[in-house]
This record gives sequence, structure tokens and C-alpha cells, in this order.
Amino acid sequence: MAAQVSEEDVLLAKRIISAAERHDLPALKVLLKEGSANVQDPTATAATSPLHAAILSCGEAKDGKEADGDAVQTVDLLLQNGAIWNDLNKEDETPGCVAHRLGQKKIYEKIVEAGVRAELLFAKMQALGLSGDDDVEDDDEILEEQPAVKKQKVDKETVQVVQEAVDEEILDDVSKDNLAYLKSELRYRGHILFDESDNAVMMDWETEIMQRHAQTLIPKPGLKVMNVGHGMGIVDTAIQTHEPAQHHIIEGHPQVHQRLREQGWYDKPNVIIHEGRWQDVLPKLVEQGVVLDAIYYDTFAEDYDAFKEFSSEYVIQLLAPEGRFGWYNGLGADRQICYDVYTKVSEIDLHEAGFDTEWEDIKVPTGLHGSKQWEGTRRPYWTIDVYKLPVNTFVR
Repeated sequence: MAAQVSEEDVLLAKRIISAAERHDLPALKVLLKEGSANVQDPTATAATSPLHAAILSCGEAKDGKEADGDAVQTVDLLLQNGAIWNDLNKEDETPGCVAHRLGQKKIYEKIVEAGVRAELLFAKMQALGLSGDDDVEDDDEILEEQPAVKKQKVDKETVQVVQEAVDEEILDDVSKDNLAYLKSELRYRGHILFDESDNAVMMDWETEIMQRHAQTLIPKPGLKVMNVGHGMGIVDTAIQTHEPAQHHIIEGHPQVHQRLREQGWYDKPNVIIHEGRWQDVLPKLVEQGVVLDAIYYDTFAEDYDAFKEFSSEYVIQLLAPEGRFGWYNGLGADRQICYDVYTKVSEIDLHEAGFDTEWEDIKVPTGLHGSKQWEGTRRPYWTIDVYKLPVNTFVR
């Protein structure tokens, strides 16, 4: 049952949103001492936060003229007081989406920076939580410096309820869990590889991107290369054109193994197929002392933590000192603001793991977003215009 909202709370919410909309800094500073930067007016037809309101009132930037100092300072003030960078309004837009749509570049960059800070903080909190309650309490001073941070303990009954909800969600969408995906039925249909939940695992519009990845990672013939995640075989086909001395392929799905057999990959003299998840295969390769000149990573139904483990635990052990590491950069690619935030977060995390990152911008096919290519898929996994291709090398 929803909690009752008092008239005083509604009035305060309206006043905060109004002050943000007017970029009235003195009034907003006073009001934020009483209320939250994340309020919404429950009586309004559109659920708009103070941050949305502050950006919307800037209007469209025309002739290169963007919002003035008061607007930028209002955004700063709201973010400093815990405004959520990826909060959604009823139009399914984040504050960053609004700023991007209006061409307010300075404000957009403010939101990106806030998103990066928030994601790095969230990762830090997760790490502290994994170390046990005692360690979290020891770091209370660090966490208390951050606004809008809540710490709570979860009892066993709550854990069970949450787990049941997660299990039900995975049954509905196998892309939420790698083990569920590996047990699911795949369908190859023309230019798309589907999982059994109708997610597009891979599509052939990615061909140019995959070819460029192979070019950037393999500058000459005779190198030892590894690809993790075969899928439709687009990147492995591209790798073969660069005449590697060794071409390792790690693939966990049995149906993809069958396709590899049908297409003759097991018979190629320079190709070594490793059946299984990389989490099981790579420790064995490390034990064997395998050293590679190039590594590419493009898995499905794995989260960002898996990518961090792959790069920080295994790439550093398997890659030659002058080697190159690449990966499919699809992080948050269904929304521009998320893509820009996670691109920066990944660069920071990779640098911490010991890698420099160079980015190359590649335009995706014109008209991809909203096109018939997505017919039959559960959701588009790509809606933006430019792919940022990463090439990682060890920090010198």
C-alpha cells in the first residue's frame, strides 16, 4: 500500500521543482535544507525531477549559444545534493537524455561526470559490502560523506523473496544470467542470432565493427590470437584474414559448438576450439603458460563485473608485453548518456588494472535505430550513432 503524501510534502516538492526550473539558486539552497533534490510532484501529469526541470527550462541551444551560468550552477547544486543522474521521467528520459536532445553540451558533460562518480562509488560500496559488515562499518566515515547513500542489512527471509523474484525474471529473460543463456535454445535467422527469449545475441550490422577490431588487434601475420565468444563467427572470420599462427576460440554454448563443426572450424590447422566458459578455460591456459599477442572479448549475458574480472585477472596474465586487448563496447548502448558514462568508467577501471585505452569512433549504419532489422527482437540493444572502439595496451 502506497504511503500517504502530506500536503506539506507536496507543496515543498513543488517549490523545489519551481526553484530549479527558474534557476533560482538562493531559494533552492534554502529549500534543499528542508527537502530532497529527488522529489517529484505527485499531482503533476509528468513525473519530472528538479534536475529534469532545471534542464528542460534551458530550452534548445541555438547557434552555439548554451544555457547561462545560473543554469549550470543549478545543475551542479542539485547533483551535489544527491540528484540522480539516470532518474527517469514519464517520457523515459534521464536528465542527460534531455540535455543531449536540447544540445546543452556543458550540462550534458556535467551529467556524464556525475554518472561516472556515481558508478565508481557504487562499485566501491559493493566491494565494501562483499568484505563483510565489520569492514563496512569501519568505512562508515567514507560512505557518510556521500549524499543519498543508504546502507541496510538484509535478513534471510528477504534474501529468499528477492532470489525468487530474480529466478522468475531469469526464466522470462535468459540474457539476465549467463548459465541460463548457455542452457537456452538459440536460433540463427539470416542476419540475427537469437536466444530463446528473443534477445538479439548478435547481428550482421556489426560486421564492419568486428573487422576493424581484428585490424587494430592484429597488425601483421603470424601472431597468436584469442577470441572469447564466437556467436555468428563474424570476428573470428575477420581474424582469419590476418593469418594468425594460432587462433584460440572460447565458446560456451553447445549449439554454437555444433555450428563451428558444421562450418569446419575444428578442421582449420591454426584454430584451437575451447568448449566451455572462459571462467573455466582461462585458468588452465594460464597454468600452461600460454602467451598471446592479441585478445578479443565479446560474450553474452554477462555483467560488467565479469568483464572486470576477465581483464584484471586473466588478460594481464595471458597477454604478451607488447600485445593488444580489445572488447565489444556495447555498455549502455541503448541510451547515449549511459554509453558515455560507462565508456569513461571502463577506461578508469582498465587503467587501474594496468591498461591504457585508445578510442576510435566508428559510425554505425545509417538508419539502424528504429529500422526493420530489429523486427522479432525483444528490444534494440543499440540506439546510438557512433561506436567507440577500444584498443588496450599495457601502461608504459
